[in-house]
Amino acid sequence: MQRLLHNLGPALLATVITALVVTPIFGLQLQRAGGRLMLESHWNYVLWACLAVFTVQMLKPVLRGSFKGLSLPRLPRLAPAMRNALVFAALLFAVSWPFLAGRNAVDIATLALIYVMLGLGLNIVVGFAGLLDLGFVGFYAVGAYTYALLFHWAGWGFWEALPVAGAAAALFGFLLGFPVLRLRGDYLAIVTLGFGEIIRLLLVNLTQWTGGPDGISGIPKPTVFGMEMSRNPSVEGGTTFHQFMGWEFSSMHMVIFLYLMALLLAIVTLWASNRLIRMPIGRAWEALREDEIACRSLGLNPMHIKLSAFTLGATFAGFGGAFFAARQGIVNPESFTFIESALILAIVVLGGMGSQLGVIVAAILITVLPELAREFSEYRMLIFGLVMILMMVWRPQGLFPVTRNHVQAPQKTVA
Repeated sequence: MQRLLHNLGPALLATVITALVVTPIFGLQLQRAGGRLMLESHWNYVLWACLAVFTVQMLKPVLRGSFKGLSLPRLPRLAPAMRNALVFAALLFAVSWPFLAGRNAVDIATLALIYVMLGLGLNIVVGFAGLLDLGFVGFYAVGAYTYALLFHWAGWGFWEALPVAGAAAALFGFLLGFPVLRLRGDYLAIVTLGFGEIIRLLLVNLTQWTGGPDGISGIPKPTVFGMEMSRNPSVEGGTTFHQFMGWEFSSMHMVIFLYLMALLLAIVTLWASNRLIRMPIGRAWEALREDEIACRSLGLNPMHIKLSAFTLGATFAGFGGAFFAARQGIVNPESFTFIESALILAIVVLGGMGSQLGVIVAAILITVLPELAREFSEYRMLIFGLVMILMMVWRPQGLFPVTRNHVQAPQKTVA
């Protein structure tokens, strides 16, 4: 009872703050009635929110004791044969998904695979090297606009522009690495955040090249061995893919093809990042993440390690950006705001920094769950923030924390 009375003051303060925050969002809403705007009040939402906060604050000592030590179970270690079988089954399911699901489900899965690519790319910078990057969307934008500009000004196709988009994003990652060589922690985050905003503002203001806020439209879809997947060829005398195969035209063919392309790019990104972490450069990233001073004492050059992490992570973002431009057919600066960087970083944090499986699962969850609950779309960011808070309280290491091999020296007993 004494503990409950002790929490009365903080509970009342939290309730007042909740009322101030919730009232403008849920309590007062503008509604249009004919040609007039009317202010409607929904005080029941405010009362319920205040009651919930007050109750939780008052019962905090009880809840703290009940949930103390609560944590999600870790995944069991699997034998190599079982792990390979599960990977093969997951790959088989992923390949067969577009032939089993509808158009909307395939589109959502394609978007999820784009975020898988971006999450795996950022995982190199944040998860492996331990460098907090809040401007990763800038590399994503560079890849998308590289393909758009190459098509608009030089007439290049997707397959010609894809490696150039990755190289351009890698170049920007390399250039970004120089200003942040001596920075870490919050200072590094601020610089990378500024980089992402600089890229977006350049895209808005370079109207002559990038189209400004309107962006660049009419970007063509990828071709299959030079054949378009459209109803009629754009070039007189050309052959489309369905004509070559003798099929009846269906718009679903392009949807399936884009999904399979996204799956292939995601698999390549996963394979490359998995190989990199096992190479000496991957061990150097881990050493930099754990202790930069110890890393320097081992004879490793932190400058080269940081540059390699930014460059390789940006390369995969450039590939994802080029595919995004091809899928959408249009790019504009509003697609590359800070919210995208925060979302990609949240994928890495929720999945588990350094965990490739966690990044894949988190990218799928963050992309699919909002589509399944469209009636709560207005409160998406609010729910997303609450989930992040709960994860930081009960699972700060992520959904699937990475397990690192370690060796413990045997302890000698002294008689």
